Amino acid sequence: MQEWIVEMMEQYGYIGIFLMIALENVFPPIPSEVILTFGGFMTTYTNLTVPGVVLVSTLGSVVGAIILYGVGYLLNVERLESIVDRWGGILRVTREDLHKATDWFQRYGYWTVLFCRMVPLVRSLISIPAGMSKMNFQLFLLFTVIGTALWNLILVSIGAALGESWDTILEYMDVYSHITYAVIGLGVILFVILFYRKKKKSAVK
Repeated sequence: MQEWIVEMMEQYGYIGIFLMIALENVFPPIPSEVILTFGGFMTTYTNLTVPGVVLVSTLGSVVGAIILYGVGYLLNVERLESIVDRWGGILRVTREDLHKATDWFQRYGYWTVLFCRMVPLVRSLISIPAGMSKMNFQLFLLFTVIGTALWNLILVSIGAALGESWDTILEYMDVYSHITYAVIGLGVILFVILFYRKKKKSAVK
């Protein structure tokens, strides 16, 4: 896959970067770190520039994010309620739990979107719950652009600085990804534990 990405970018320049990043957001298995760091490297031997690569990659990311936001928007709460009504007993989830989760995302989701736009794989998928919770679209775009631009600027700059050794950063990105996933996983476990403890206390009262 890496060879195909590199070939597309070398052949089509800015357009190739835009298309690759847009696809990466819709199909997360495509690695953004390869696209961005190689895009940075391309600025050292082509007429591409770091600001130009950051701009087109950010535009591509936003287009992909909007598509997934739309997917989440179509998976509205009403449809989820019907699923909960049918399978909630098995999943131990109620309509009240669903609405609490939606309310939480509407309250704190903007910062979640900002942070997760800088986490591999999660950076794409976070747009779906944003759409499901009907997050204010303008604010969703704002936080998506900020988080995406920061991520893109960092990786493109690293690629430009490393030059022909641009791919060495990929090993460090794997470590960064594993650490980040571990932190997120621990956070989710902690949230679930606290949620059920609070639920048990409410049931006792």
